[in-house]
Amino acid sequence: MIDPAIESHYGTGYERSRLFPGGEPSLEFVRAMELLGRLLPAPPAQVLDVGGGPGTYAAPLAARGYRVQLVDPVQLHVDQAREAAGSDPAAAFTAVLGDARQLPEPDESQDAVLLFGPLYHLTEDAGRQQALTEARRVLRPGGRLVAMAVCRFASLLDGLYRGWLSDPVFRPIAAQDLVDGQHRNPDPVGQPQFFTTAYFHTPDGLAGEIEAAGFTGVASYGVEGPGWPLREQWADPEWREQILFAARAVETEPALMGFSHHLIAAATRPPK
Repeated sequence: MIDPAIESHYGTGYERSRLFPGGEPSLEFVRAMELLGRLLPAPPAQVLDVGGGPGTYAAPLAARGYRVQLVDPVQLHVDQAREAAGSDPAAAFTAVLGDARQLPEPDESQDAVLLFGPLYHLTEDAGRQQALTEARRVLRPGGRLVAMAVCRFASLLDGLYRGWLSDPVFRPIAAQDLVDGQHRNPDPVGQPQFFTTAYFHTPDGLAGEIEAAGFTGVASYGVEGPGWPLREQWADPEWREQILFAARAVETEPALMGFSHHLIAAATRPPK
């Protein structure tokens, strides 16, 4: 159901804390939640969180009044998500083991589907189209898709700011990402910071895949914006406000969207 390299990567359990370094919400999480607040239908809409990991987004969405079911192919994530769901009755949701390419939900049963993960861990075009087709199948007519992708230029930019482009392992990874978006880490055990098997989208490529799956009204957003390299400054409230202002100001600007590590695209299943 899942590439062994990907399963091994997430089997470390790091995803539970990744978006909360030092216990504080990261720029990626803050901006993703902000965009979800604008792009999802209003609660108590039924939301299917596909590839939802340990419940990072399912829990806060449930706390906002959404009815959430999480689906993830990693058993550890499902276990962690169930633990998170049981820890706060006001943010309860359900979590099941499953694959984005073959969802357990019936046709036209969801008001919204989140794909935060499947589109970059399904590295073949056919797999991503299958996941998008499944999302479209389970959505009610007029339902919303919100999908996240890793940006094609993330390795290059991250490598530059972290000084990794001189690393003999990392530089070929970044170079290959630019050629075809196929991200491969040859030493996932020794260099886990270089991520795992994935596909990285261009902004246009992400929108094109979603349109090809039969969705309409596709709108794309840069998540982190130009301030993400300011990691140390993010902890300072004044800097944080400036970083968020910059991200919001250019979130749909085509010339700057590719500077974000992550992209979010929203679209609608056409009415019948």
